[in-house]
Formats: sequence, C-alpha cells, structure tokens
Amino acid sequence: MPGKKKRKKSDVSSEIKKVAKGVYSKILKKKQPELESPLRSLSNVEYNSDDGYFELSGKTKKRTLTAASAKTFAQILRMMSLSKNLIEKDDIASKREAYYISKNWDEARFKEQPESDSAMDDIEAMMMVNREQLGFIPEEKGGEVAGKLKVIDKDPDTGKQLKIDCTKFGSGAYSIPISVEHLKFETKAKFVLAIETAGMFQRLVKHKYWKKANCILVSMGGVPTRACRRFIRKLSEDKKIPVYVFTDGDPYGYGSIYRTLKVGSGNAAHINEFFCVPNAHFIGITPQDIEEYKLPTHPLKDVDIKKIKDLLKNDPFIQHHAKWKKALKKLKAMKVRAEQQALAKHGLNFVISDYLPKKIKNRKTWLP
Repeated sequence: MPGKKKRKKSDVSSEIKKVAKGVYSKILKKKQPELESPLRSLSNVEYNSDDGYFELSGKTKKRTLTAASAKTFAQILRMMSLSKNLIEKDDIASKREAYYISKNWDEARFKEQPESDSAMDDIEAMMMVNREQLGFIPEEKGGEVAGKLKVIDKDPDTGKQLKIDCTKFGSGAYSIPISVEHLKFETKAKFVLAIETAGMFQRLVKHKYWKKANCILVSMGGVPTRACRRFIRKLSEDKKIPVYVFTDGDPYGYGSIYRTLKVGSGNAAHINEFFCVPNAHFIGITPQDIEEYKLPTHPLKDVDIKKIKDLLKNDPFIQHHAKWKKALKKLKAMKVRAEQQALAKHGLNFVISDYLPKKIKNRKTWLP
C-alpha cells in the first residue's frame, strides 16, 4: 500500500496476542481491563486538501470491562481470537461466516450480523489494519471493469502470470477481486470513468464507449466497495491517469458514492489513506445539468433533504468546497433529483454522443 508499509500477517497476529495478554494481566491484578480504538465517525475526521482524504482527528472510545459491558467485551475478544486463528492457518472467513461462527460462543454470540460487523470494524480500527489483514472478507462484489486495460494477475496454483484483457469479455465484464494488491496493469487509456449504476455501465459497454473515448469503464454499483476503490486508486496511481466519476444528481450520489470514493468515510478513517481516490473529479449530473438539459426529475424525499442538511453541517469535505455547498443548496432549493438515465430524454445514446464528451472537455462544469 502507498504511504505506509502494510503489516505482515505475523505482525497482526502478534498484536492480537499483545492485546489479549494486556487484558489477562489486568484481570490477574484485579484491575478493569480496557480496549481502546479510534472513534469511527465523521465527528472524528479532518479533511486536508493537500493529503486528499479524511484523517483521524484523535478522538478514541474505550470499552471497559464491567458487568454491563461483559458481553460486548467478550465478543470483541472472541472475534480477535477468530481472526488470530484465521491468520495462523492462512484461511479466510466472510463477514457472514464470522457471524454464524459466533453462534458457538454461548452468551457471547451475536444476535444479528450488524453487531458482528461492528465488532469487526472496531478491531480493524484498534489494530489500524484493514479487515482482509484480519482474515475477514466481504460478501459483496468488488465492481466490474471493461475497456482498454490488461490486468496482470497470477494463477493461484502455479504462480504463473495471467494477463486478462478487459476488451475481450463480449457483453460481460471483468470482475474486480476481493484483494487487488498483487495486480499489475497495462493500458494506454486516457482516463478511468467510474459509473454509479449498472444500467448506465451496460449501455456504455454495449456501445463500446471505452473504444470511442479511449478509456476504462468501472461499474461501482452504488457506494463502491473497498476492493473497487482500491482497484481504481491503484490503477490511477500506477498508470498516472485521471479518474472521472459519473453519478446520479442526488444527495446520495454526491455525499455517499462520490465522497466515499474520493476522500473515504468517517467509519473507516483509519484506512482511508489506502482506499480513496484523491485525484477523482466529479462529472456526474449537477443541478446546473438538470436545468440546462431540462431533465426529467423526481421530488426530493424527506431522507434526501435530511442528507443535504447533514452534508452541509457535518461533512468536512463538503464544508471545505464552496462549489459543493452551492450545488447542494441549489438542489435543495430546486426540490428535485435526477438520475443518470434521465439523459435518455434526448435519445438513448445522448450520454455517449453529447453529454460525456462535452462534460469531459469542459472542466468548468466539474465539481471538486
């Protein structure tokens, strides 16, 4: 990973042992053991445009062993033990599998998966590593890729190099794997276009927009997974090519999908440095586009208005950029939102023939 040296599995295992010994030692001394980790929220992040991503601001939370917290304390320790076993056996467990394994933990078992996911995230933050280094993997796909790119992977059995041509998938696409650190790339593409919806991605693939524009298309499928974000970051850095992001014109596309890709999230601030794309540029649907292209719209829902207010009040990235504040306030005043597919009003392939070429050419229409 760039910036910091990635911890070896043995280091992570040793750190887990160190934490466990610390807890055991305090219990023997009849003192209350504590587990401390960074507070995972937007209230504990700072945005520095020079660095380009959300960073922790220093707030922590402590989980002290008491009668009231005994169960959650035990759950954290059991999850750490599971992680240690996975690392030492060179095995993996999906987040869902980890939840079901906990059913063997008697009173420490989790009732619902969000509880086990949260415990996993706390351990990740405590250790300052990503969950894959702990042996845990997500269930969701990493995203899809099409266009002028060759991905250089390795055969897991023989170790031999595999060269995957992303122009050779017909009507399909290359699926980003869960772990991308070992991948290398060959491309002469001019840019990466990250797309919110699978439908728009398929339209661009169907008509080989990647060939016309000499680019690489990536389907994010909503908020991009860590693997998807890491893939785009690694590709962009390795090949020195820009990233353009094309989303719907709504608070979710702005403040969840684009913002998470570009600067990361409050929940994962301890690893944002590795899983965000600071050089990304927004070329998606803006309030100005809605007016200029007279796009069909949908009314803003209460949840949309709440999202806009929250972004304006609490999001360090939005607060840093006057253009984003202006765009969100304008959208709120217009009381509407527009989807990527609304461009079809002007013809099914208007997005290919007019919108994207014009947008990419005119930097003044971009948002930071």
